[in-house]
Amino acid sequence: MCTKCQCGGQDRQTKVKTRVATAIVLALALAPVAWTLAHAEPAAATAAAQEQAHTHACPMHPNETGVAGDRCPLCNMFLTEVEDDHAGHDHSGHDAAAHTHACPMHPDETGVAGDRCPICNMFLTEAEGEADHAGHDHSGHDMQLDSLPEAPALEAATSGGEATIKYVCPMHPQIVSDVPSTCPICGMNLEKVEMGAASEEVVVGVSGGMQQALGVRTETVERGSLWRYVKTLGTVQYNEDAISHIHTRVTGWVERLAVNSIGQKVEQGQLLYELYSPELVNAQDDYLQALDYIGADARRGKELLRKAQLRLELLGISDSVIRQLERTRQSLYRVPFYAPHSGVVSAMDIRDGMYIQPGNTQIELVDLSTVWVIADVFENEQSWLEVGRPADVTAAAQGLFEIEGQIDYIYPELDPVTRSMQVRVKLDNPGQQLRPGSLVDVELYGGPRRNLLIVPTEALILTGRENRVVVQREETGFASVPVRLGMISQGRAEVLEGLEEGDRIVVSGQFLLDSEASIQGSLRRMSQGNAAPAEGADPHAGHNH
Repeated sequence: MCTKCQCGGQDRQTKVKTRVATAIVLALALAPVAWTLAHAEPAAATAAAQEQAHTHACPMHPNETGVAGDRCPLCNMFLTEVEDDHAGHDHSGHDAAAHTHACPMHPDETGVAGDRCPICNMFLTEAEGEADHAGHDHSGHDMQLDSLPEAPALEAATSGGEATIKYVCPMHPQIVSDVPSTCPICGMNLEKVEMGAASEEVVVGVSGGMQQALGVRTETVERGSLWRYVKTLGTVQYNEDAISHIHTRVTGWVERLAVNSIGQKVEQGQLLYELYSPELVNAQDDYLQALDYIGADARRGKELLRKAQLRLELLGISDSVIRQLERTRQSLYRVPFYAPHSGVVSAMDIRDGMYIQPGNTQIELVDLSTVWVIADVFENEQSWLEVGRPADVTAAAQGLFEIEGQIDYIYPELDPVTRSMQVRVKLDNPGQQLRPGSLVDVELYGGPRRNLLIVPTEALILTGRENRVVVQREETGFASVPVRLGMISQGRAEVLEGLEEGDRIVVSGQFLLDSEASIQGSLRRMSQGNAAPAEGADPHAGHNH
């Protein structure tokens, strides 16, 4: 027995055993946990390392990550950097206020001068309120841009006989380089583009049965003559050379009016109106006195008579009225005025009892025995038009067809609205069936142009940017060929470049063949671009990380 605690020895041994058993149980219970933690640390470290190494992701599939140069296994796009690596940059002491530059496409991405956006790789641009960066160490951001030559024209890229490799900025297509580089505007990497040779031709194979099903019809290119020909619309107008105005040369009052309305037909010598004018009465009296004076002094009397008669003529009195005065020896208080020629009254400003005076147009007469046709001709058809060229006019509404005439005058100015030139054709109108104001069809003819390479206009494929035709290269092979056109007349066109005499061209069903050739050409260019990888490409490109 213990003499200090007065406890039994047996109780003490029991307590020791209990503590040992408890320690063993705890050790056995914690052993799996320790083993799990010991094995989890290397796995977590490996995963963290891999996560840290995968600094690039696909723009279309963010879950697909990798390193620089890798491609997305889903869409085959290059992985782009998702985090900006500032290793080596001395930004100690920088705060948010020091970031004075931002990405134009992603304003949330900020930095300092020379930094790039971690999303699109564009240079950060200066934002408002730029702070003083003196003393900042941005040596890690300094970069030397590759000098790029001026963007060459695409024609130069395709002028050779072989395919040409160019590098183009996706954001600025005008930036074109012969070598891999970056865009001097936005800093993005230039993408490789393969431009096919200009002489490359895509031949579409079409079997005979398919040609029959498509209704393919061909013709042979031949040489021939084209007549210059323009068909346009014209408007019938008065012949302005046949318009006459009737004015009075004295003041007076209309005592009788024989013409009552506009449009009334008037024959030459027909009475128009009778006028009372004191001035005309005095002129008649002077004429009668000159007649009487001839008996007293023949020499002076003849001179006075000549002057009095001339005065009556200048005042507008007709010869028939003067002869009547000489015969009757009595003055007329109502002096008649007659129509100088036949025509139609197109305007009048006279009524019974009206007081009229010189300077006003009382009646306007138009002779419709001849008319003018004013036709509009577009600018591209004006070069060969000349005065005297033949013309045909058709007025189907009046039942008049192919009335022959000729170009009488070409107006010197263009219409500012329609940008067309006006051409005048003079026509005889004996039956006065051509009415001014009516629309007619006008055909203008020029001289022929001979020995031209001619194709039907129905064979042309007019795209707006270029003109194309489909040529039959062999029995079942067709190719779409660009052509340069010249004169077009009466359903046929002159070919200046692109075809040779004897070529067979498609005049029906060519649109389907041209579409198929365009599709095959696009697929061929795509396949050529994917077949040749870019020089210096990462060997890990396309690996699934």
